[in-house]
Amino acid sequence: MISRGSASTWKRTATAVMALGLVAGACSSSSGDDSSDTTDETIEGADTDVGGDDASTSEPAETEPTDTDAADDTGDTVEVVQTEGGLLAAVQDAGVVKCGANEALPGFGVVDSAGEYAGFDIDFCKVVAAGILGDAEAVEYVSLNADARFPALQSGEVDVLIRNTTWTASRDGDQGGNFLFTTFYDGQGVMVPEDSGITDLEGLADASICVLSGTTTELNLSSVFTARGINYNPVVFDDNTTLRPAYEEGQCEAWTADASALASNKAAIEDEGGAAQFIIPEVISKEPLGPVVVDGDTEWAQAVNWAVMAPVQAWEFGLDSSNIGSYDGDDPNILTFLGQGDDVAATLGLPADYAVQAVEQVGNYQEIYDAHITPIGLSLEGSPNNLWTEGGLMYVPPFR
Repeated sequence: MISRGSASTWKRTATAVMALGLVAGACSSSSGDDSSDTTDETIEGADTDVGGDDASTSEPAETEPTDTDAADDTGDTVEVVQTEGGLLAAVQDAGVVKCGANEALPGFGVVDSAGEYAGFDIDFCKVVAAGILGDAEAVEYVSLNADARFPALQSGEVDVLIRNTTWTASRDGDQGGNFLFTTFYDGQGVMVPEDSGITDLEGLADASICVLSGTTTELNLSSVFTARGINYNPVVFDDNTTLRPAYEEGQCEAWTADASALASNKAAIEDEGGAAQFIIPEVISKEPLGPVVVDGDTEWAQAVNWAVMAPVQAWEFGLDSSNIGSYDGDDPNILTFLGQGDDVAATLGLPADYAVQAVEQVGNYQEIYDAHITPIGLSLEGSPNNLWTEGGLMYVPPFR
């Protein structure tokens, strides 16, 4: 649903043209009438039904469907028409990207004492702004808890959601969101105080376990423990600002979350003089995390997606914030990526130098990762977040 500024709604128009001619043969005793049918159909361009615990109901796009059945099978000519404007134009006109973010997850999204946002996900909000608007600081951050994420996206309160959000089938289908490139491959874990002596999931029988509401974490906890016949007592919180103190005070015997979130909180607790923590080695889920935009706006989705992928491709090319603007080689693939070759960016609705702006102002993927994730104890080496050439999963389509 596009609700920002005066942006035009999206429309998809499918036109089917049918012609049937029957001509009697010279030796035939039968004859037929020429006939033709023409059917015009306008199809809604936005999801109207959004379900699930995290969801709110979206309003339909301002198009009315007209259904007419054709009488005969025929070859169809289908044309998809998009009105000018959309969210990309609205963001460009406004000169700012509204990014749904986390403010309480060290390493990914926090707000410091000066009120400034910082973290891995925050840097990707900046990448989007730099790539599309040429200014990494042209971001309006909107702090969202897990329950508020998708309603904010559906309502147009945010243009893009970059807030440790897992791509799942149900969310892809029910929440009105379009999941883009995975920026971080994660998995769910469980943390306990080290002095508890618990080293595996079976040791948590009948334990109280802290978990955030409205998350895949809550669902995974139920699925895995039920499948293994392990009784447990979930203690549910809206956000980490209330969950962490409760855990440290002993209201829960364990804390389950994405392994990256546990690592960041383990480091924070111990650095602040709290009890030593132990993360149980077993990972109980797959958690691909990345940006999400609203369904139905392909132009905005592809602009965000290719901007987000630029830091990964720069890393693969050996380019970083210090040298991407001064590249003087003759590799045609790199020249195209930098906007000095074929004008591929224009077909994506992006400025020719979008990749240069994104990486020069924010960094390549490795720089972003090392600035925010390595300090919480998660190394790139041996990680699925390493480049595909180094055994990881970071692999982007060709920039050509």
